[in-house]
Amino acid sequence: MLRGLLTHLKPRTSDQRKFALKIKGITGYLPSSLKPYEQALRHHSVSRTIHHTGSKDSNERLEFLGDAMLNSIVAEFLFKKYPFKDEGFLTQLRSKIVSRESLNELAIKIHLNLLVEYDRKALQNINLRNSIFGNALEAFLGAVFLDRGFDGCKKFIVDNLLRFHIDVDKLQTTESNFKGRLIEYAQKNNKPIEFEVEEIQDGKNKIYQITVKYAGEVKGKAQHTNKKKAEQMAAQKTFEIMEISLEG
Repeated sequence: MLRGLLTHLKPRTSDQRKFALKIKGITGYLPSSLKPYEQALRHHSVSRTIHHTGSKDSNERLEFLGDAMLNSIVAEFLFKKYPFKDEGFLTQLRSKIVSRESLNELAIKIHLNLLVEYDRKALQNINLRNSIFGNALEAFLGAVFLDRGFDGCKKFIVDNLLRFHIDVDKLQTTESNFKGRLIEYAQKNNKPIEFEVEEIQDGKNKIYQITVKYAGEVKGKAQHTNKKKAEQMAAQKTFEIMEISLEG
C-alpha cells in the first residue's frame, strides 16, 4: 500500500506531495491532478491574469461549478431523506445547509481554511471575511467534480460533509428568524423594541450596523453587508445576551 502511495506521488515535488497528502486528509483519496485543487484554493486577491479577456486563475469559476454540484446533491439527499415533506420544508432546510455562514463553518471544520491562499488584507473587508472560506469550499467541490466526476463529488458531499459534519435532523429545528421571534417576545411582554440602522461606507462596500434596543436599552449589535442578515445577527445576539429561550 505504501509503495503504491509513493509511486502515485513520485512525479511530484516535495511541496506537491505534501499538498496532495493534505487533500487526501480532507477527501480520503489522492488527487489524480493537483491543478484544479490548487486553483480552487486560490482566492481572487492573490490570483494573476491568464487570458487577454482579463480572466484570472482564481477560484471563482470553480466556485460556480461547485455551487451547482452542492445544490443539486443536497436537494437529492433531502428529497430522499424526507419523502413526505413538502417543497417549502425542503427548500428551507437546503438553504440552511448551503448558506454562506454554514459553508464557512464547514470549511473550517474540515480544515480547508488552512489551505486557502489569500491576501490577509482581504479579511479587512467584512463581506470577504464572512465568505472567503465558504466560497473556497464550493470551489473545492468543483475541483472534486473535475477530478472524480459526479459520483465521486456526490460521495464526498454526502459521506464526508452531510453525514459526518452536519446534523440535518437537528438543523430542522434551528431557529433562523431571530428578528421575528424577538419582536414576538417584546410584544408578548409589552416592551418596545427598535432596530436602529447605521450605514457605514467601507471602500466600495456599504456595511449595515444594526443596534437592537429592547425597552430603551442597547442589547445586541451586528454588522453585515446585507441589511437583513445584519438584523438577524443582531437579534440573535440579543437572544443570547438576554438569555431568552427560543422555546419560550
